[in-house]
Amino acid sequence: MVIAVSIVLIIAALFMIVTVLLQSSEEGGISAISGQSSSNSYFSKSKAKTFEAKLALGTKIAAVIFVVLSLVMLVIK
Repeated sequence: MVIAVSIVLIIAALFMIVTVLLQSSEEGGISAISGQSSSNSYFSKSKAKTFEAKLALGTKIAAVIFVVLSLVMLVIK
């Protein structure tokens, strides 16, 4: 049981690392502080279907799986 949960935990961690590294940076650091609007706000309606949105969703799912399995490992041991 512990070995199976450990393997899935490692796979979830690796998947989360890969999805975070594949995402592009937001490039909104200084302009967001100064109040300048983003240039891609026009396309924000179709953002849910982009590859970036799918990567973000995959990262969130992998993070939830990672946290839940970490808690399960804590309870098992």
